[in-house]
Amino acid sequence: MNHSTKRANVLLITLIITLGGLLFGYDTGVINGTQFYFSKYFDLSGALKGFIVSSALLGAFAGAVGAGVLSQAIGRKNSLIISAILFTVSAWGSGLPSMLPESTSLLVFFRILGGIAIGVASMNAPMYIAEIAPADKRGKLVTYYQLAIVIGFFVVFLATYFIGNGLSEADNIAFGWRRMFWSELIPAGAFLVLLFMVPKSPRWLMTKGKKAEALRVLTSIHGAAAAEKEIGEIEASIAKESSSEKISVFSKSVFSIVVIGTILSALQQFTGINAVLYYGADIFEQALGFGPDDVLKQQVLLATVNLLFTFVAMFTVDKLGRKPLLMIGGFGMLIGFLIMGFTLYGSDYAQLNAAGMPALTKTEGMYSLIGVLIFIGSFAMSMGPVVWVILSEIFPNKIRSVAMSIAVAAQWLANYFVSQTFPMIVDSDTNKLQIDGGTWNHSLPYFLFSGFIVVIIVFVWRFIPETKGKTLEEMETLFEK
Repeated sequence: MNHSTKRANVLLITLIITLGGLLFGYDTGVINGTQFYFSKYFDLSGALKGFIVSSALLGAFAGAVGAGVLSQAIGRKNSLIISAILFTVSAWGSGLPSMLPESTSLLVFFRILGGIAIGVASMNAPMYIAEIAPADKRGKLVTYYQLAIVIGFFVVFLATYFIGNGLSEADNIAFGWRRMFWSELIPAGAFLVLLFMVPKSPRWLMTKGKKAEALRVLTSIHGAAAAEKEIGEIEASIAKESSSEKISVFSKSVFSIVVIGTILSALQQFTGINAVLYYGADIFEQALGFGPDDVLKQQVLLATVNLLFTFVAMFTVDKLGRKPLLMIGGFGMLIGFLIMGFTLYGSDYAQLNAAGMPALTKTEGMYSLIGVLIFIGSFAMSMGPVVWVILSEIFPNKIRSVAMSIAVAAQWLANYFVSQTFPMIVDSDTNKLQIDGGTWNHSLPYFLFSGFIVVIIVFVWRFIPETKGKTLEEMETLFEK
């Protein structure tokens, strides 16, 4: 097997596994377009809408917590197959409630299944890629997973746009949102089928004492010479892990690192990113005053900016460094939300949009849209990918899996909290238009997020060291200063 063929095999396997990341983005993004219509179909309150949208995050938390044990017991590949099955069942079942009366509980059930699939995939897919990739390509190949998540958001916004744009608003409310959920069956089914083409993780096979099978897998993707060398490295690594001294995340030497990483992980969600990604349709209609025909178009624009600026991060994180990107992105996010917040707060909403709702002027609407896009672009080049890079670097080898589980679990809980409370704040009396007796003129959530972004900027400046170019051993001393 020549070098180019081996490289193609590794790339093909990686692309199949990254479908788990694409489904991560697709499943979390599909709720954006659908909730805009199923909320009207079921006549949901802000609190109930928030619970349905965020219910998948509870499933993701449970899936992430259990993914480590599942992966160790049945392997990365089989865990991902289970994830693919859950994605498929969730996509099919989420479209059923419109066919049944009083079925919001059924929708929640299937959304939780999808969340479990996300949790399992988010832990196993990047781990699998890292374990089959050659050492000199591992970092680049693992970043494909993050890119796939963003592509998933982009693809689902295109899908919901074309589905919704072909129907009237009444038809979208009646059944269009069901088709949007069912569109996920295509990538979910492809993921499930293609997973049977990939081998089991050689690292997992070695932990189960299946050296001969692990050697066959490595030989098929790296060649005989490289396979023999890697088998020796895996054996040495397993032996070292088995004989090394056990430490806890509560040990004095590492506890501060775990706390810093966990806080950074949770703060990623308090930027408000998923409020925008989950409730973007509501924001464009209620806060910015766009009509129903324009809402899905704006979502495609949002997804495009998200995708493009993720590439900016991928090509600059090893050149500019982690901390500079976080600081630049933090100020960009702050500027974006302040533009939007002050524009909304200062508007008199004196005109109506095509749907008869109070709307911003065309100029005000453009300022607010620019503010949202500045925020999205700034997040995509900083807190989005860079937080994951830092989390993969700062935790010592002996506690990395446990510390990552804690940090990821904290992020899912923060995601749930923001997703649950955002529609409640939007619907609160104080956030109503001033002409309706409110105070904040639809701007309150964006000023609250701006406050958290200031906290993030200060936290990064004070507690996050630059990790670019540092070895893992050198990083363990960075937090002692």
